[in-house]
Amino acid sequence: MKVSIKDFGGVQLEVKQKGIELGIKDNQNKQVGDLYVTSTKLIWCPGRVARENGKEITWTEFSKFMEER
Repeated sequence: MKVSIKDFGGVQLEVKQKGIELGIKDNQNKQVGDLYVTSTKLIWCPGRVARENGKEITWTEFSKFMEER
């Protein structure tokens, strides 16, 4: 699967194997977790869980999950 950032201030970038990391915080600025987006999967790391211990889902599984909601 090819993953790219559609709108990044006019800059178009392709997400590669290593991916990008998004830090997720609540409205009180408390760390909720990190989301890693790669070309092959999404990795959710709740709290302060390390990437290698995160929960993974492929893009195909994620797409199917979202369509079934």
